[in-house]
Amino acid sequence: MILLLIAALAAGGWYWWSHRSSADPNELTVFGNVDIRQVSLAFDNGGRITELRVEEGDRVTAGQIIGLLDTKTLTLQAEQAASQVEAQRQTLLRLRNGSRPEEIEQARAQLASAEASATRADQDYARATDLQRSASGAITQQTVDQRRADAQVARAKVNELRAALELAQAGPRAEDIAGAEAQLKAAEANLALLKHQIDQGQLRVPVDAVVRSRLHEPGDIVTPSSAVFSLALTEPKWVRVYVSEPDLGRIRPGMEARVFTDSHPDRPVDGKIGYISSVAEFTPKSVQTEELRTNLVYEVRIVVSDTDNVLRLGQPATVRISTGAVPKETAS
Repeated sequence: MILLLIAALAAGGWYWWSHRSSADPNELTVFGNVDIRQVSLAFDNGGRITELRVEEGDRVTAGQIIGLLDTKTLTLQAEQAASQVEAQRQTLLRLRNGSRPEEIEQARAQLASAEASATRADQDYARATDLQRSASGAITQQTVDQRRADAQVARAKVNELRAALELAQAGPRAEDIAGAEAQLKAAEANLALLKHQIDQGQLRVPVDAVVRSRLHEPGDIVTPSSAVFSLALTEPKWVRVYVSEPDLGRIRPGMEARVFTDSHPDRPVDGKIGYISSVAEFTPKSVQTEELRTNLVYEVRIVVSDTDNVLRLGQPATVRISTGAVPKETAS
């Protein structure tokens, strides 16, 4: 009997201690659960996973690479595209620089040689014509015709080489340079696309977080819709509680609060009211009587500063709001 009496007194004392603040008119006690935003992390491209670098419970930071896809094929394609870019760049450089002085001199020498050949062909044709007029029979009509054709070919060759010299001196057309520039840009864009696809084979962490779940393993083939990791964000963290309609007028954003958990009853976590819903929940019916309005509840979020990472997702918590305290943003 003595032991039972002691246990009853202890239980009563604990109940009184845990609820002693409820009688305080400057403090409101509510109950809720810890809430944390989560991220489902997946690769931007599909492929076979080659490496995963973290496990459940590991802390990760923004920008950290935690997974890799097989990108060997894309890497080879990128090397080929880089070679094409360099070849096109050299082509454009050649067009912009125009003909070299040596090429112009070569074209001028070829023209001079053609002019000399044309002069000799004209002379041969003239002699053949004179022989034919002398009626000596030393030359046939066929030979005369051949000399005339040779002279015409020589003059055409001179015109061709003269035009080639003028083109070499004028340089490439603006349209040719513009076309080469466009081809270079297309090759560079193709290379950039391949590099981007290779970069998408790296799974990067968007924000600081904790790994909750590892959903795949190296060797698995995934698609962009296949989540590989589930991350729990370290910030922000809040407790979702519900306040009845009569107590709604006692609270406002910025009020200080303390969060207690069963696992750490002596280590409250500081917080403040960050959000009060303007919509009632759990309403019995759309039209309320004056008596039933007291059953309405409103969602309230208590934003906490959990530097020691005490609170866990879904953990039940008791929140004590100091209704007599002045909100931090209105304290001035």
